[in-house]
Amino acid sequence: MQKIIGTGLSGLVGSRIVELLKDKFEFVDFSLDTGVNILDAANLSAAFSQNSDAIAVLHLAAFTDTNAAWEQRNNKDGLCYQLNVVGTQNILELAQKYNQQLIYISTDFVFDGTKSTPYLETDIPTPIEWYGETKYLGEKVITDSDYNNYNISRITYPYRSDFETKVDIIRKVIAKLKNKEEVKMFSDQICTYTFIDDIAAALAYFIDHKTTGIYHLVGSSSHSPYDMCLKVAEVFGFDKNLISASSLDEFIKSQPEGSRPWQKTLITSNEKVKSLGLNFKTLAEGLEEIKNQTNYGR
Repeated sequence: MQKIIGTGLSGLVGSRIVELLKDKFEFVDFSLDTGVNILDAANLSAAFSQNSDAIAVLHLAAFTDTNAAWEQRNNKDGLCYQLNVVGTQNILELAQKYNQQLIYISTDFVFDGTKSTPYLETDIPTPIEWYGETKYLGEKVITDSDYNNYNISRITYPYRSDFETKVDIIRKVIAKLKNKEEVKMFSDQICTYTFIDDIAAALAYFIDHKTTGIYHLVGSSSHSPYDMCLKVAEVFGFDKNLISASSLDEFIKSQPEGSRPWQKTLITSNEKVKSLGLNFKTLAEGLEEIKNQTNYGR
């Protein structure tokens, strides 16, 4: 099997990618658990030299806690900047040294959430908070370099059927409704929820076809968090009366001065990746799939 170097393979997204593609690729996990530190240049270089036969590097490792990131804003010594920017620079240099395809997993948080139509890969990022800014700076580390063998894949609100280590937003809602707990969600914010199995299939295609460029690996429908909850209740047969609407605008007004900004409308287009023949489920289709994969709602 072809060898793939991976960072962040134990996380919500990475672990599912490995589960689905382990019979197709040999994954080599670069993490602190395996003795590899992407912020230690010498240590990372030694790990790459031992895996110079890898054909690609799948770089998922990142600091993703948006609230904690905001507390570190403008601090280049903070872990958020170090992992998302410096770590990416270190990975890029070694992928380039061994001419390995670099697939960098980014986010829709590189956008400001003010566009009423779907964000395209050609739109210029304008991040408004530190997590999104550091992920965009990580993108720029790659795009501003002289290395062209890269793929930047932006993902949005990923969800899956089972993963106890980290519970995604969909499974949090499922758990609450299953326990007959009330759920209150914003009705004036729009997000694009993405089934992780579809992300894995697209990444396999990118590796097989050596696809370069920037792509949005995102779901085929966008919803307010409130509407997402209603859709969960509909698919799994939960009580919709447990769900009520709240306002992001009102929430923002209630926050202390200097609090983290919030993106309001993050509709992200997947037309470019669909033009390659790849399928990304709508939220309803993805929920049906995880219902089939689990015993939720039964």
